[in-house]
Amino acid sequence: WFHSNKDAPGSIYSEKNAPNSGEMETNNPQGLNAVSVLWTFGKCLGALLPVYLAGYYRVSTSILVFGLMVYTGWKHSREAKEARLRSAIHHYENEQHISMKIFKSKKDLPAWVNFPDVEKVEWLNKILQQVWPFVGQYLEKLLVETIAPSIRSSSTHLQTLTFTKVDFGDKAMKVVGVKAHTENEKGQVLLDVYISYVGDVEINVEVKKYFCKAGVKGIQLHGMMRVILEPLIGDVPIVGAVTMFFIRRPKLDINWTGLTNLLDIPGLNIMSDTMIMDAIASFLVLPNRLTVPLVADLHVAQLRSPLPRGVVRIHLLEADDLPAKDNYMKGVISGMSDPYAVCRVGPQTFTSQVVDNTVCPKWGEMYEVIVHEVPGQELEVEVYDKDPDKDDFLGRTKVDLALVKKSKVVDEWFTLKETKSGRVHFRLEWLVLQPSTERLEEVLHRNESMTVSSKSSDPPSAAILAVYLDKAEALPMKKGNKEPSPMVQMSVQDVTRESRTSWTTINPVWEDAFTFFIPDPRKQSIDIQVKDNDRTQSLGSLSIPLSRLLSSPNLSLDQWFQLDNSGSASRIYINTVLRVLWLDEENISATSTEAANLAADLSKIRPQQTSPDPSFATEGVLRIHLLEGQNLVPKDNMIGGMVKGKSDPYVKINIGGETFESRVINRNLNPTWNEMYEVVLTTLPGQELHLEVFDKDMDMKDDFMGRYESLGARTYWYTLNDVKSGRVHLVLEWVPTVSEPDILDQLFQFQTRQSFNNKAVPSMALLFVFVERSDGLPLKKSGKEPKVGAELVVGGTSHKTTVCDRTTSPQWDEAFYFLVRDPREELLIVKLSHCWTLPIGSLVVPLRELLSEPDLVLDQWLSLDGASPDSQILLKAELKVRNTQKSTQARFYSVDTPSSPAPSLPAIPLPKPEETKKVTATEEVPQKVPEEVSVEPSPAETLPTHTNPGPGFASEGVLRIHLLEAQNLIAKDNLMGGLKKGKSDPYVKINIGGVTFKSHVVKENLNPTWNEMFEVWRVFFLFSRCHISMKDIIQSQYTEQWFTLKDVKSGRVHLVLEWVPTESEPEQLDQLQSLQSYQNKAVPAAALLFVYMDRAHSLPFKKSGKEPKAGAELVLGKTTYRTKVCDRTKSPQWDEAFYFLIHDPRKEILIVRLSSAWDQALGSVVIPVRELLSEPGLVLDKWLSLDGATPDSEILLRAELKVTQSHIHIQYLMKVSTPLTFLSGIEDIARATVSSLPSVSVPEAAEVLPDVIPEKRPLHTTPHPNFGIEGVLRIHILEAKDLVAMDKVMGGLKKGKSDPYVKINIGGVKFKSLVIKENLNPTWNEMFETVLSPHPGQEVQVQLYDKDLDSDDFLGRFMVRLSDVISFQYTDQWFTLTDVKSGRVHLVLEWVPTVSEPEHLNQVCPTLFAVSSDYPLITILSSFKKSGKEPKAGAELVLGKTTYRTKVCDRTKSPQWDEAFHFLIHDPKEEMLIVKLSSAWDQALGSVVIPVKELLSEPGLVLDKWLSLDGATPDSQILLRAELKILHSKMVELIGQGTLPCAAGNHGQVKLSVSYASKEKKLAVAVHACRDLPSSSKDGLDTYISLILLPDKSKAAKRKTSIKKKDLNPEYNERFDFDLSLEDASHRHLSVSVKNSSASFRSSDLIGQVLIELAQIDLASGITEW
Repeated sequence: WFHSNKDAPGSIYSEKNAPNSGEMETNNPQGLNAVSVLWTFGKCLGALLPVYLAGYYRVSTSILVFGLMVYTGWKHSREAKEARLRSAIHHYENEQHISMKIFKSKKDLPAWVNFPDVEKVEWLNKILQQVWPFVGQYLEKLLVETIAPSIRSSSTHLQTLTFTKVDFGDKAMKVVGVKAHTENEKGQVLLDVYISYVGDVEINVEVKKYFCKAGVKGIQLHGMMRVILEPLIGDVPIVGAVTMFFIRRPKLDINWTGLTNLLDIPGLNIMSDTMIMDAIASFLVLPNRLTVPLVADLHVAQLRSPLPRGVVRIHLLEADDLPAKDNYMKGVISGMSDPYAVCRVGPQTFTSQVVDNTVCPKWGEMYEVIVHEVPGQELEVEVYDKDPDKDDFLGRTKVDLALVKKSKVVDEWFTLKETKSGRVHFRLEWLVLQPSTERLEEVLHRNESMTVSSKSSDPPSAAILAVYLDKAEALPMKKGNKEPSPMVQMSVQDVTRESRTSWTTINPVWEDAFTFFIPDPRKQSIDIQVKDNDRTQSLGSLSIPLSRLLSSPNLSLDQWFQLDNSGSASRIYINTVLRVLWLDEENISATSTEAANLAADLSKIRPQQTSPDPSFATEGVLRIHLLEGQNLVPKDNMIGGMVKGKSDPYVKINIGGETFESRVINRNLNPTWNEMYEVVLTTLPGQELHLEVFDKDMDMKDDFMGRYESLGARTYWYTLNDVKSGRVHLVLEWVPTVSEPDILDQLFQFQTRQSFNNKAVPSMALLFVFVERSDGLPLKKSGKEPKVGAELVVGGTSHKTTVCDRTTSPQWDEAFYFLVRDPREELLIVKLSHCWTLPIGSLVVPLRELLSEPDLVLDQWLSLDGASPDSQILLKAELKVRNTQKSTQARFYSVDTPSSPAPSLPAIPLPKPEETKKVTATEEVPQKVPEEVSVEPSPAETLPTHTNPGPGFASEGVLRIHLLEAQNLIAKDNLMGGLKKGKSDPYVKINIGGVTFKSHVVKENLNPTWNEMFEVWRVFFLFSRCHISMKDIIQSQYTEQWFTLKDVKSGRVHLVLEWVPTESEPEQLDQLQSLQSYQNKAVPAAALLFVYMDRAHSLPFKKSGKEPKAGAELVLGKTTYRTKVCDRTKSPQWDEAFYFLIHDPRKEILIVRLSSAWDQALGSVVIPVRELLSEPGLVLDKWLSLDGATPDSEILLRAELKVTQSHIHIQYLMKVSTPLTFLSGIEDIARATVSSLPSVSVPEAAEVLPDVIPEKRPLHTTPHPNFGIEGVLRIHILEAKDLVAMDKVMGGLKKGKSDPYVKINIGGVKFKSLVIKENLNPTWNEMFETVLSPHPGQEVQVQLYDKDLDSDDFLGRFMVRLSDVISFQYTDQWFTLTDVKSGRVHLVLEWVPTVSEPEHLNQVCPTLFAVSSDYPLITILSSFKKSGKEPKAGAELVLGKTTYRTKVCDRTKSPQWDEAFHFLIHDPKEEMLIVKLSSAWDQALGSVVIPVKELLSEPGLVLDKWLSLDGATPDSQILLRAELKILHSKMVELIGQGTLPCAAGNHGQVKLSVSYASKEKKLAVAVHACRDLPSSSKDGLDTYISLILLPDKSKAAKRKTSIKKKDLNPEYNERFDFDLSLEDASHRHLSVSVKNSSASFRSSDLIGQVLIELAQIDLASGITEW
């Protein structure tokens, strides 16, 4: 019987259900044996024994009941967990079968049913499945061989611990999907990996000593892990590091076995899982991250603890319509609720106050949360009803913080889910982190004005502080000389954070990050306490004012900080970053909440056509032409209303619920707008048009300037009401619609001739769409029916229907209309989606298809793309074309009627030279209306061979204005309250045709000289607006005159006005345009290039398959123009004209780039301007092929070059015998204006003049006579005596001491000494030096101060004349302090002149380490020649840590600087001078490296010649002079005589032996003794000696002796060995420091120091010296 049912399906002995199939393989006997009987009896006895014992010992039955309840709860929890595990494994094994069962065929599961942005990675799951057994083998080996021995050695109680079974099963971890974020920055790859692990893992552990068994059998883990690959680098492995973390806590479920079964008891199971999740969260849940670096030298701290993405300020305002949970009398009487809200963002949780007895609470609370990852993090809100026992749930909602970041501000009601009713009102603000203090004052002012109604909410923060705690060094020991376990407490105001504990070390490494909200960084500080793990013993403290961060670059400090109240060498490394929180209110996008209305039920029978309302498609278009205004009221009054000004008028028009606003015309009472607006209206009576005029003001409310209502459809001047004067000229045009496609071509011809200042394009038709219903839509992925809404898009206009309730056959019955510019090009797109988030399907209807339909109507069912095959939508699309006859008559009536003539179109203002503004042909030529509008369109395939620009194309000239000088100007800067007349700082403003030029300011001069030139391009008829008659200038072409200033007492200005017509004569280009030089660096234009953009043909399609929206960008030099963007077509037509000022036609290039809406390139064409010189008439007019496009793609344009003919150049080239007219009598102006005239020999015939004047390169530099005469002033500040005591004790009853320091000022250079604590006879022994050029009257100013916390006290001053120091060259003297009672200072002042004698090097170099002798290197740059494009060249000189930069020259191939610099050289045999040339400091041009030792072999230590540049062309060279001057110091002679004058007092001596053991390869240093150590104490000192092998400062390079107590002549006799080679030892310096171990924290522990250069010692034979 057992055998027959063993393999039966569903049998309890089936292998699938058997817990251990190996145990069931043994054959059981056919009957019940004695063992089974005894086992049954034992189980019954074990169950009844506790009951018997409880009665025997009279135990309370409550204990028995409690135990039974615990057992029942454990059993229930255990069975539920096993059921979940079995269900998950069963689903895992049968996932494909279940999916195929739900969806009968693959056709029922379209691609869009999955998450639209989450991709499946089945290939990755297959790889994981293959490698999972090997992963299990590795983990088993890790547990048995590594983790088990570590656990056994950690405790004596666990010495018998063994893993009896380790099996990770065959269920591999699965990656459900991967979402790649493409909207993040380019330097990283951001992935969301959805992980699901349902493992049949089995791990058993046994501790034999205590007969204890435990284990795990089955684990479930589900969550979304974010993986960031950054930084991306240009080398293998491409990715610098991998960062992983969970944005939200993953779901964890563990099935325990053995003794750990107790963890399944209710209460303990939640606690155990929570503890494990807390351990995971401490490493892998935000804000914690796991970072794995893949390359070396990577700043892992920035990746592990990056700055937050931003801060969200949450305003919890109110709630509405919450459920009532407090019922009385068992629900007979309904009450209210006591609601409160819980807001959660990641680990940050906030709980609001409880509002009693209401379902519409008002909280008015504000919270601030840190957002680490966007997209990803969400605001989770739960609302509860407060009750004494258990709080009732009232609903929840979630808000994606990515929407807040995008919208800046979200102020909406959010509907609560999982409840019948209720919504919550939030205002969410996204605060950007600003790395500067520019907006700090504005933020503080805004926060002060912000009111927070709730007392529990914290004040708004102005900044966020991020602190990265890295490590500490040399912390003090605990009591008993034990190593501490340091941790750190950081406090900002009332908020304290604690770091993790670093166990038993004095050099802890924490690597923790903290964030603080800062209300006012100007007043707060961060306090840091380093403590032992018991929190009682302090190891050091530190306080950093946040105001220090405000003055630091990038608002950050990344450095070591010395700890107070700690060891002398104790320090801590911290990176603090401050960021100002800024709400960008200027760029807040308008947010709207879509209201969801209920839709009617669908009929069972599908109609074949729509049934819209009878009023469908009866609308027309009202076209409003706003032309001009006259006699408007002035509103901008000045001087309190005494002087009337003007107004800045604009117009608001309201009709049919739509509002239009015109542009503002500045300072004009007779403005001209010429704008057009369109609105779709029905023919219902009673509709009115409201017009209002306002004056635009910046600081206050706009002023009202009149209104008019009830306007009729006509052209008329409308007088404004409610004001004294003013009228507005309007053309109102009613455009009915008809279903006649034949008139489209006539409309297109008429439309292209219209141009408006607001760039409005009249519509050609109206499209009416009636969306009735849809049918056969697919289900969602969850199996539920969708909530469907439809979005209709035509061009830039979109409309949305209501969202229906859950159904696969929604019905809307809604109508929409669209204004259509060109029905032949535009598309109607209908997109269906679930709640606007999950796409369901779409439909594209080209409007040109409606032109072939009867009556231009499409009314039928249409299939949806991207949905199931049965998915369809029923809609009606009706196209109504504008009535050509009526609309054109209305428009012509406004133009041709004599009684109301249309105003002439305003002149287009001229673009400034630095601006890029297009000038279209339609704007240049006055509009002309054709006699007949019905022109037959040309065939589509017929293309013109040439362009057809307007008659005014290329008829312009150039007005050149030379501003020379002025005389007898009025003095405006009065002194002494007007008693004494001063001067003026004059500058000139020139305005012509709306273009304004401004000269530079000449300081304090009533007869200024400017010598500047300005150019303006203009057509002839526009110059009549100038104050100076342009008619005379154009006729004479050249005017030189003194113009007397009006409205003032005196003053006149000297101008040269030159009209430069343009001609098509290329020989004019060889004139001397480049010989003119102006103070404002203006370069006269040699020609004008006119470009007419006609059209393009056969452009390629976009990547999406759609036709492009083509626009053309024209670039020449720094000038850029853009055409308009055409509607979708492959053959766009622009008909626009542009111009460019050409300075050198032989070098400049015109580039025309075509793109679709400026984002996708379509092709380009490059036209060198020099090619036009060989064209007839300097005109290029033809079709040109486009590069980067299809072979058929071409563009038709006209490029016409007009050479300027300057009167000044003609005079000069004709060799006029007298000087130029406008320069007579002013030699300096002539020299500045034509700077090269005296030195250039001009040939008699202009045509023989070469294009480029050959230059003559100098062989050597010509520096200034004062070049290289500087010397070095060296100041040794040694000590002071008898200083005044300024620190009083006990309120002044007892005199204290002072903390003196010295300030030295010489020639604007300042030095400051160290502060000596509590000493009236301080010893500094410091040296300062500076390079000076000796000038008479210079003084060395010395001042002493007492360092205090508030303001430093004055201790005296004295001055030394520099001339005395230079005459004596060496001064060693005590100087008495003045302005105080007592005190004197010991100084050594040394003037070190420079000489060009290299033999002095041998005297100076050996003493470098003792007296710090230096060498100044003085360099002058003269000129630089480089082939290629002309750069803006600048030179950077680097020597050691010193860097200088020259000025940046204008664009030239041969820049000239003529600048001098000096460097201090410590070792001329080792250092190098590097000169790097670049264009404006961004593009390298070349470099040259000069070892300073090369100057030692030059005559006179001078290098003066041309040097070739590395990294440039072979012809590129630089001319410089490098002169080395050796410092001839008198102190060197004194040192040679055995005296050391710059020693302040006696610091004692130390006896050392230094040798090298070649066999052991060790450096041996023996410390014998010290003698004559200084001490202010009678008891002596506790001294020790510290040895450091510099420059290495690691532990291996440090040694120290024992401490000798109370001895001023201690003996050590200790030897120390350093492992290093002899060659390495020759490059080291031995630092020997004698220190006082009993020094206080405030005083220095250093007694004296010796620095020994091992290269100067014969280490083989050794040395022993004091």
